[in-house]
Amino acid sequence: MSSVPDVTTSKADWRAWAFATRQSLPADLDPADVVAHLRAFLQGRGARRVLAYRALPGEPDMSALAQEFELFTTRTRYKPERHLTLHPWDTASEVSKFGYLQPPASAPQVALSSLDAVLLPGLAYDRHGVRMGYGGGFYDRLLPGFVGPSVGVVWSALTVPHLPREPHDCPVGWVATEQGLWQTEA
Repeated sequence: MSSVPDVTTSKADWRAWAFATRQSLPADLDPADVVAHLRAFLQGRGARRVLAYRALPGEPDMSALAQEFELFTTRTRYKPERHLTLHPWDTASEVSKFGYLQPPASAPQVALSSLDAVLLPGLAYDRHGVRMGYGGGFYDRLLPGFVGPSVGVVWSALTVPHLPREPHDCPVGWVATEQGLWQTEA
C-alpha cells in the first residue's frame, strides 16, 4: 500500500490511492463489525427507514441490515441531470453501468424526506466527513435535501485526516468502519 497522498494531491491521484489501498486489504474482511456498529447507531436514534447502498466489490456490504430495518437503495439517473432516485431495497434487480445492483427504472420511488438515515459508500472519508466518491457527484446532489443522520461507510484503512474538498462536496455527519462509528469534526 502506498503512502497517503497530501491534501493538495489531485482527486484522480486520491482515487488511485484509494483503489490500490482497497485492493491491498485482506480478502476475508467481514462487514459484520461495520454492520454491528451501524445497527447500534441506527437503533439508538430510533431509525426504521434507512437508505443504504448495494455494495461494489471491496465495499462493506449493508444487506444484513435488511433483517431489522426497512432498507431502500438508489438508482442512478442521468436526465434531465445526474441524480439518484430512491426505491425499496428488494426491487434492486439489474446491474447498473457502475456494476452495483439497482432497481429498474419502473420501480416504485420513495421520497428522501420519508427516510430516517442515509448510509453512503465511499472510496475514502476524512475526519471532517468529506467523502472521496467515484466522481459522479450523485450523493452530493442528494444530501443537501436530507435532515437526518448521514453516515459514510468505509474500511478503516480508507479513513484519512484530510481529503481535498470542493464547494459542492456535502460532508457526512458520521463515519462507520469495522473499528467503530464516530461523529465527524465540523
